[in-house]
Order: sequence, then C-alpha cells, then structure tokens
Amino acid sequence: MNREIDNKTILDKFAEKFCEIIERHTKYFICSGFTAIAHGRTRGTEDIDMIIEKIPIEKFIQLHKELIREEFECIQSDNPEVLFENYLNTGLSIRYVQAGKNFAPPEMEVKFAKGELDKEQLKTRKRYPMTSLNIYFSPIEATIAFKEESLKSQKDLDDARHLRLIYQIDEGEIKRIKREIRKIKR
Repeated sequence: MNREIDNKTILDKFAEKFCEIIERHTKYFICSGFTAIAHGRTRGTEDIDMIIEKIPIEKFIQLHKELIREEFECIQSDNPEVLFENYLNTGLSIRYVQAGKNFAPPEMEVKFAKGELDKEQLKTRKRYPMTSLNIYFSPIEATIAFKEESLKSQKDLDDARHLRLIYQIDEGEIKRIKREIRKIKR
C-alpha cells in the first residue's frame, strides 16, 4: 500500500499542469501573489499570473489547441485568433480555467512579455526547490520590487515581507529593478 502524502494543493496541481503545457511551446514565468503562496505564505488567491514570451499566431494557435485538449478553457473566447489579435497582441491578458468548472477558480492569467523587465525575467527565471513545484518563477528580487514599488497594496507588501524573511535578498538588485519600474511609470 502506498502511503505517500501528496502535499500539493489544487492551486499547485493546476499551475504545474498548465506550466507543463506552456513550456512545450514557449518560455514563461509565474509572478506576483502565487510566488509568495508557493513559498508558504498563507493567503487565498483566485488567479495565477503568468508572463509568456511573445510568439507568432501560428504557435499560439497550437498552444491554445493543446490547452483545450488538456481540459483547459479560455474565459474570453474559444477562438485562438480572437484571443491573439484582440487580447494578447494589444497588451491584454487572457484567462484559462479547468474545463467544465463553470469558470470557477483557479484561473491562469496569461500575458505576453512586454518591455525590457519582462524580457530580463524570462532570461533569469528560476525554479525554486523550496516550493517543490516544477515551474518557473520570476526572480525573487523582481517579485519584491514589483510588489513594493508598483502594486503596493497591503497584501502585496505582506507578500514581499514574507519573501524577504525566507530568502537572502540582493537589495542592490531590488533597488535597480525599482528604478526601472519608475522609468516605465513616467
């Protein structure tokens, strides 16, 4: 009898399955709140934020079709051309959920990378053994910088504080990223 305990949550399993499919088609990283949750912070979320490398429409159509075959569905549309042209290509996100769940959480919010900071994070993305998840995250310093400099809600500041407690942080890197964020905001 196998008595191995599976400590992964529904959110963890959803993220791993989705990321496994994405990885077959393009580079990605997970950012924002799920990063803190995956590192042990106790709080709820309904969505996971994902940035993917910008890909041509033909490649996106293949990716979308595989997601559908693997029992995901997109909230905005079933038509991959509409999703690509009206959402991703215009800087908007699209959201996928598990098929047949009446659009119930969890959701994967997917956006194309834009700007140098997103491209840099695609190059420096990391798997963190502490999470026991086989997925790529943005670097911890980038997550902290965005939460402290751009998002700034109490939830985001608490996420950043949690990540600071469990990692040795490169404060110089956080300051550099915050400067880049301020340039973008101008």
